[in-house]
Amino acid sequence: MSIPRIAILDLNNGVPNQGLRCIEQIVQQFIDEESGVYKVFEIRQKVEIPDLDDFDIFISSGGPGRPLPEGHEWEGPFFSLLDQILDHNKRGAERKFLFLICHSFQLACHHWRLGLVNERKSYSFGIMPVHRTQAGSEEALFKGLDDPFHAVDSRAFQVVQPDPVRFDSFGARILAIEKYRPHIKLERSIMAIRFSDEIFGTQFHPEADADGMLAHFQTMDKKEHIITVFGEQKYFEIMDFLDDPEKIALTERIVLPGFLQSAAHKLVHAVV
Repeated sequence: MSIPRIAILDLNNGVPNQGLRCIEQIVQQFIDEESGVYKVFEIRQKVEIPDLDDFDIFISSGGPGRPLPEGHEWEGPFFSLLDQILDHNKRGAERKFLFLICHSFQLACHHWRLGLVNERKSYSFGIMPVHRTQAGSEEALFKGLDDPFHAVDSRAFQVVQPDPVRFDSFGARILAIEKYRPHIKLERSIMAIRFSDEIFGTQFHPEADADGMLAHFQTMDKKEHIITVFGEQKYFEIMDFLDDPEKIALTERIVLPGFLQSAAHKLVHAVV
């Protein structure tokens, strides 16, 4: 392998959003500083599925809607790709790397039967504290982050009730959970999993670009929407956090770029 070949799996189903822009921005910056090429595949809207042999690194986005199988045409090929990556790495061949974000993370957890994916009592939206587990305190991709660290959260669903037998058989580790609210008798959602040495996933959005989102949320229509749905206090809290270099700007600089650098390093050494 000469340069990393990166496939961005777009699960947004044609809905305009900031997440895909942020992923492409991080990938392009990595390519500019290191090397590589990338291509975007519209999974849900066009059923575009990359060939496993053509790419080394896969980044699968968030997206709207229900993160459970509903019989759509794209589901079978998408889940097959996840299994192909997993099986390929078990055979001891040159590794394939996968990063799962939000909607993709939920789909993978359901498909691999690692936990229960269900609807939250209320929509989680904003910049939230993410708390590490013991395994998360040792996770290389979280090095340099505070505990708790902050990340963008935007979801109506969650992954809860991890199956310890499945986790053991996978060799997977829970790295982070959502904030502790002792006054609310609800389970804490799983926020990050190390599925394997090559596969990583987050319930939060590590790609979120503080500067871009700050400008986006300052537009009148977006400001009015957030205030109408979530309240004025939530809006100004988000704006304060976006302006803080130690909040999501730090998460953006560390997690996904670190994954790309680590994957590229392992690919180069595998060739050598």
